[in-house]
Amino acid sequence: MADYLRATSTEQAGQLVAADADARFLAGGQSLLPSMRLGLSAPTQLVDLQDLRLDRIWVENEATVHIGAMCRHEQVAASRDVQGLLPGLAMLAAQIGDRQVRRMGTIGGSIANADPAACYPAGLLGLGATVHTKRRAIAADDFFVGIYTTALDPGELIERVSFPIARLSSWQKFKQPASRFSLVGVFVNRDSQGVRVGVTGAAPCAFRAHALEAALAADWSPAAARAVKIDASMLMSDLHGSAEYRAALIPELCARAVAAIQ
Repeated sequence: MADYLRATSTEQAGQLVAADADARFLAGGQSLLPSMRLGLSAPTQLVDLQDLRLDRIWVENEATVHIGAMCRHEQVAASRDVQGLLPGLAMLAAQIGDRQVRRMGTIGGSIANADPAACYPAGLLGLGATVHTKRRAIAADDFFVGIYTTALDPGELIERVSFPIARLSSWQKFKQPASRFSLVGVFVNRDSQGVRVGVTGAAPCAFRAHALEAALAADWSPAAARAVKIDASMLMSDLHGSAEYRAALIPELCARAVAAIQ
């Protein structure tokens, strides 16, 4: 049985987890607690983050939306700032799990867990987001490094995620019927810097689909997305679908996201 501690500051939380290799942060618990029930995770102590006041959403200089790490999925989905300035992200958050998961789950907990089928990682990659901790800022492109693995150091706690405003963004998800995780999820963003496409559910961790980005930069159309062939050799196969099936889904979902933006 894990010890339960309730942190009163980000500094205390980081120190508690850094001092024990088997300690874990507890945010919304929607990823960690199920893994504990299944015996896949056995932390020696849980450091609860509920009192840390990291649940604010604000806009900076009409250019950047900041979302606190403890913001719940339903809060992100319902935010007028997110709906207006990051419509694809609001759509993504509204489709995560079921009502209980959206009520309890947090953006920080989701990206720190880096589940291969989680939705937020694709959104961060597609939007060119930045993850902020007490120590540093980490570009989304450098944050997700492998299955359930991120660039975070032991005891390093996410405080917020910042997103450049992206009014032309959209999300398409092919769900696993039981878990509502992404069998494949595709996030598309078009702005003055070009096109970004983030993919989740298809590989050991979320990734950018550079072939789709190049095709859409040359021809912004659903047909251009559908014409791209995705290499299945780096994708996953499981009981829900083969790598080849996922490879076929990616350009189709991308095309639907493009059509939704137009």
